[in-house]
Amino acid sequence: MLFVFIQNSVSQEKNDIQAKINMEKKDNFLILRAQIENQGLLYVDELKYLFIALKKDVKKNYSNNKQSGEFSIAPKEQKLLSQIRLNVNKEEELKVYLFVRKNNKLVTKDSLFILPNDLGLNTRRNNREIDFLIKGIVTDETITKIGKDFHDYFYQQYLLGGKKFPFVIKIKEKPGMGRSSILSINVEDQVLYEFFSKPDEEHLRAQVNVALGKIYLFARKREKLLKKSKLY
Repeated sequence: MLFVFIQNSVSQEKNDIQAKINMEKKDNFLILRAQIENQGLLYVDELKYLFIALKKDVKKNYSNNKQSGEFSIAPKEQKLLSQIRLNVNKEEELKVYLFVRKNNKLVTKDSLFILPNDLGLNTRRNNREIDFLIKGIVTDETITKIGKDFHDYFYQQYLLGGKKFPFVIKIKEKPGMGRSSILSINVEDQVLYEFFSKPDEEHLRAQVNVALGKIYLFARKREKLLKKSKLY
């Protein structure tokens, strides 16, 4: 199996937290490991990671494997965050991304591309291509059954709508007043919509429609800004 292998690590300047995707080939499988290292002298907590592997087959169909979670890391510690094991045929393309954030700000990231050898060495990668690859991803960061029900209703309606947005949609939940919680729709570090939860399917489905409307408006504004930026 011959591949073109490209890797690009990026971290914020003077940042001690470093992300790295390591790859091991074992039999007919690839083992991808999301690893993190704290090169500094301070304990760092409340970090969040998103590890995504996107595979494109010969028919240009995409499949994805994504994992996310929270972690902390001690000074000079190296830690394995997550591991993905998958099969990649020689005609298939694999792109892997690791993002680490703290307080909703990007701390460090790494990416890895495995291309079929006959595609040639096309190493130009940009944010627009990453946007295309992450279309349709909705992450579940809820903490209650009501929150998970809302996520399921939202994702079902999102898939039925047909249009997949070129950004990750995060459904988050935090404690509210009394027994209720607050559910929010987050895109690119922005809270697009939030509401108090209620154990009522009709209420949750109505909120799904409102949330999707907010996302459509955000997507249109985002697209206009991208078009304007291309003019300069």
